[in-house]
Amino acid sequence: MNRPPEPAPRRPLDECVDGARDTIPMMVGAAPFGVIFGTLVTAGPLHPWHGALMSLAVFAGSSQFIALGLIAGGAGFVVVLATTLIVNLRHLLYSATLAPYVAHLPLRWRATLGALLTDEVFAVAYAHYRHFPAGSIGPHYFLGSGLAMYVNWQIWTIAGLWFGAAFPGLQSLGLDFAMAATFIAIVVPQLTSLRYVAAASTAGALAYFWQGWPYKLGLLGAVAAGVAVGVALSRVDRSRTGSRTEAAS
Repeated sequence: MNRPPEPAPRRPLDECVDGARDTIPMMVGAAPFGVIFGTLVTAGPLHPWHGALMSLAVFAGSSQFIALGLIAGGAGFVVVLATTLIVNLRHLLYSATLAPYVAHLPLRWRATLGALLTDEVFAVAYAHYRHFPAGSIGPHYFLGSGLAMYVNWQIWTIAGLWFGAAFPGLQSLGLDFAMAATFIAIVVPQLTSLRYVAAASTAGALAYFWQGWPYKLGLLGAVAAGVAVGVALSRVDRSRTGSRTEAAS
């Protein structure tokens, strides 16, 4: 049976640089997203330093946008917290997928990488790690990707805060296309088999039809349905593979 190749030893700095380099396309896609967020902060009830602090401490674009909209609408703290928590539950799926590759690391490393985990960083890190045996890769590639995206997000948030104050109405220029383009770039390379296509199609269709549910519960339900379809098809594939193996023996 063919096994994934053992990675050649490399310097941690080189791995960090590789992770940051491979994240550049995602950074370009996230740039308009950060500018829009900063611009919306200047048009809402928050002070600019609130927006900058949110990017520094939260570092989660979707949750930041949702929280900003809820705050502008007068929602209470509990509603804001619960809604952003629901939206970020997808990170549990990311963490479960990456767990075999980071389980051997000390807690301080796992906590650091978890704090830097975003949709874009997950896509880059998993695309790299899945080509090697679980536990054989160090944390530095993941760290380089996460740090690059973190710095990128801070830069473009500040740019949005500045441009939003200098040029009111900047958010109406249609820069939000970058959000959809970035997620397309994340999802499409992962569609390498029928179960992935089925899971993505199910989640996408249900997210569209359930978008009117309160507190983004439709998104969570769509994700759960997509995961269920993917798991079911994975079990079917394993059953067929096991049957063929038994028949061959």
